[in-house]
Amino acid sequence: MPEQKKAVIPRLRFPEFRDAGPWEVKRLGEVCDVLQGYGFPHRFQGKQRGKYPFCKVSDVTRAVVENGGHITSAANYIDEEDLLALRAQPLPPGTTIFARIGEALRSNNRAITDVSCVIDNNVCGLKALQDIAIDYFVFCLAQRIDLNEHCGGAVPSVNKTTIESIKVAIPGAGEQQKIAECLSSLDEVIELEAKQLEALQAHKKGLMQQLFPREGETTPRLRFPEFRDAGPWEMKRLGDLATRIAEKVGSRRLIPVSISAGIGFVSQKEKFGRDISGRQYQNYIRLKKWQFSYNKGHSKAFPQGAVYQLREFDEAAVPKAFYSFEFKSNYVPEFFIGYFASNFHGTQLAKFVTSSARSDGLLNISADDFFSIMLPTPRDTKEQQKIADCLSSLDELIELQAKQLEALQAHKKGLMQQLFPQEIDL
Repeated sequence: MPEQKKAVIPRLRFPEFRDAGPWEVKRLGEVCDVLQGYGFPHRFQGKQRGKYPFCKVSDVTRAVVENGGHITSAANYIDEEDLLALRAQPLPPGTTIFARIGEALRSNNRAITDVSCVIDNNVCGLKALQDIAIDYFVFCLAQRIDLNEHCGGAVPSVNKTTIESIKVAIPGAGEQQKIAECLSSLDEVIELEAKQLEALQAHKKGLMQQLFPREGETTPRLRFPEFRDAGPWEMKRLGDLATRIAEKVGSRRLIPVSISAGIGFVSQKEKFGRDISGRQYQNYIRLKKWQFSYNKGHSKAFPQGAVYQLREFDEAAVPKAFYSFEFKSNYVPEFFIGYFASNFHGTQLAKFVTSSARSDGLLNISADDFFSIMLPTPRDTKEQQKIADCLSSLDELIELQAKQLEALQAHKKGLMQQLFPQEIDL
């Protein structure tokens, strides 16, 4: 019996509850109502306004990524007449919702409704039972449940009976409220920091649109005072600005890096998931720090490809199919990073890749076409450097804000591990 009590006591408790004894083990169905969703025929879909948001799995994911897990809207809406036709009941505010079937289940994303809404039949809801649990505590509790441990089959899924049978540990109402208030306050701080990060990113995006000429133009709409009379920028071929790199790795032992389509301008984050060796590896291209590589493969889903600058290693290896290059000494590479991030993924590439569709769905751009792309370039290297320095300063602020947000998210995760018991008696 003492072992059972130890198993359901969290490592961290608020002072007033330290002598309150162990948490009580219950089945989830004893703590909250498990609410199922409804089929959503295509003829009802597409309304962007209405009385009730109709939440699908994608809306849950979007709420977690963009709104701190709070459901305030959805991609589709229905009205009272639709509700009657679907024979559906709206969920009340304060319901925790999540995917119950498919690969989305594995992500364990949880959202809480701030408004009355309807869910589709791939989504499930948890509504705290009155006098047993508190809505926001259930939302936090649900984030501690790994549905992967309760699903089976080739397509992961859980049904209402399985969800109701999941064992959880809960404290009394007062301790639930205290935990909910603590984590809710932390969520508010995290949301504010996330919005600050979004604001910085939006500011940078808008600034880049001003600092670089529009497609087909040679003069930006915003220039630093000392360059306002410097005249229009020159249009230069990438092949005249940069030197193509084709040196093979050979026998060198270098880290192979992968550049995925559609991810934009990034530091090295990804590695091939298999060991690259032998002749295939020897034919990779040797890339040195600060040099560039471009993923020439374009899928229909990601027509823009990805430009990449090696930043985290002194040397690395990239597939020979990628176009690697470095800018000549009389140009500022960081200036072109800004251009690649703002305008490079536009019509210049599109006009080259649409004519060579392959059976595998990828679209390629030839080396001649790629290195013939025209880049607007300030005549004065000092203007290049000024723009590069401006964007670099913004990047530092964005990186600092992102780290601060990550630290808060990590703090919340660690706090939840302390505030909730790690094990319960099964």
